[in-house]
Amino acid sequence: MTTERKTVSVSVVALQEASLCHQCRYATSLMPGGQCDPNDVCIMAHSGRRIDRFLKRHTDEAQHYLQDSFWERRAIAARYAPLAAIADLVRDSDEVVRRVVASRLPPEAAVALMHDPDREVRITVAHRLEPDALLKMAGDPDYMVRVVIARRLSHGKLPRLAEDPEREVRKTVARRLPAFALSRMIDDPEVEVRRIVAERALPQDAARLLDDEDWLVRLAAVQHAPLDATRACLDDVEDEVRHAAWTRLQQGDKPTEILK
Repeated sequence: MTTERKTVSVSVVALQEASLCHQCRYATSLMPGGQCDPNDVCIMAHSGRRIDRFLKRHTDEAQHYLQDSFWERRAIAARYAPLAAIADLVRDSDEVVRRVVASRLPPEAAVALMHDPDREVRITVAHRLEPDALLKMAGDPDYMVRVVIARRLSHGKLPRLAEDPEREVRKTVARRLPAFALSRMIDDPEVEVRRIVAERALPQDAARLLDDEDWLVRLAAVQHAPLDATRACLDDVEDEVRHAAWTRLQQGDKPTEILK
């Protein structure tokens, strides 16, 4: 870059910085003492990092920007403003702002965002709600919201999601249900769900999966079914299942480590 072009570039930056400061209420208060800098710590910049640095230093100023026209300034201000000041932002037009609000509001107030149109907002709410309130979101249209619900629901309420239409939700349920409650999921249409069930089920329930159509499910079931029941798998069409059954019978009731 020539000296002339460098000079022009520096001049443009200087004009931009001067423009920011010209609009800024802090140009005559904070800036003279080095408490803000248009190139690094600046509330007027269209840079999330610079805005965040400013509000991190001057948290008492955050509430002045909760209605700002720039969505990112509002979102960052919502991180630092007092809780009482951000309650009205549950109706903000920008989903990023609402996500910040959902992450900060107390659980009982976050309920106001339970049906937000943005799924990330609802996922945030699902992480925040008290366990007793989670079932209110069990019918959410987005499966990832329901996955979060399934991860957090108490065991007694998990069966509510055992027949969810989405495989990932049912997999989560199968990983969390107590072993004695897994019999309801033995006939799940998805192989991945049945394999989890086979790995965790009580012996008598695992035995019911020894003739499953999928060999990985049968392989998992061999590890947990009653010893006598595994004899039937010595004639399985899959080598690995036959070998697992033979190993299990050789070792008796000692636990095996074939599946991990």
